[in-house]
Amino acid sequence: MLATLIPLFDQNMKVKAYSLYGQKKNFLLDARYLSTANQYDAVNIPSFEVIDSVGLETLPDDVEIFIPVTNISIYGDINGQCHAPHNRIVLLMDNSIKPMKDYIKRIDELKKDGYKFAIRKLGVQDFEPYKEILSKVDYVILNHQKIVISKAKIYFKAQYPNVSLVAGNLQSQEIFEELKAEGGYEYYEGDFYRMPVNKGETEVAPLKLNYIELLKVVNDSNFDLTEAADVIGRDTALVMSLLEIVNRMARNSEITSIRHAAAMLGQKELRKWITTAITKELCADKPSEVSRLSLLRARFAEELAPLFEMAGQSQELFLMGLFSIIDLILEKPMSEALDMMNVSKNIREALVDHKGQYYKILCFLEAYEAGNWQEVSRMMVIDNVAMDDVYKAYIGTLEWYRDLFK
Repeated sequence: MLATLIPLFDQNMKVKAYSLYGQKKNFLLDARYLSTANQYDAVNIPSFEVIDSVGLETLPDDVEIFIPVTNISIYGDINGQCHAPHNRIVLLMDNSIKPMKDYIKRIDELKKDGYKFAIRKLGVQDFEPYKEILSKVDYVILNHQKIVISKAKIYFKAQYPNVSLVAGNLQSQEIFEELKAEGGYEYYEGDFYRMPVNKGETEVAPLKLNYIELLKVVNDSNFDLTEAADVIGRDTALVMSLLEIVNRMARNSEITSIRHAAAMLGQKELRKWITTAITKELCADKPSEVSRLSLLRARFAEELAPLFEMAGQSQELFLMGLFSIIDLILEKPMSEALDMMNVSKNIREALVDHKGQYYKILCFLEAYEAGNWQEVSRMMVIDNVAMDDVYKAYIGTLEWYRDLFK
């Protein structure tokens, strides 16, 4: 199986929902999957299996989960597959579900069971034919790239005042700010929150400079534990976090100093703890999804390393994933942001020059998190990577992220 989570934000850039897209077959290896009539295991919904695998505790308690359903799976045993609270599930339809009596009856049945509904992929020409379905849904996702959603908003507010609108497929912060100022949208979805910065005019806050200095220290191939401990000692939050993790590892040992704690953790574990802890601190003034994306990319890249025959570079790939949005975090162009770090040539080649052996992993990460399953399938075929192994790597990544914040 393949699965990915795509965030939906409110106007304050707080994640309020995720769309959970899953797929059970490789497009390029199983031609049956391309035919709806022969769709493999068509009545089962892969996204529910993902929820069962990692648990809802992976996600914030207050978010809704948009689960795509097809014109076939909507008739499956959804109650039997869904073990999550129904009020957190939004069944996401598209235009394959037609405005016909059988579908409308099924929507009514599922709404009585406590599910919410959303619909996407509607063109302007579909608004009138879908009026009976639109009167029953909770959300309509409007594709900014396909229709003039500001005009569509006027129509929906007049005809369906109880329906919440989602401004979808937003490609830049400028578009987000424009629509936010315009108002009338419940959520915003798209790549806008992770678009690169092109001008390095922003000063980096002094506290962040301390974190960057620490990253430079530990990214040296043979860094000095004492030097790292002294930089950690400048930040109370990092000291407390370090002592907490060391106390969990050695309950009966008396910690006498920060240097002692760093030595007990060891060079390898200290480097890994620092990179994850500092990323969270650097993202403190950013949307939570930026921090989440950085950490998930880091761990997923590490998990993918042996699948792409790069097991020996797993630690470096962890850093590559972690720093893949450092331009967003520091609000500087990628080349300038990496100048402040101590990264390898391979990492710089991937993130700045878009080439080299690590760039392949970066492309895979980006295609995977966007749910571009055709591109993911192509890359798996080329490198002879098994779909089950990728799924295990992604589930392992989500579990690691969940445990990180326990």
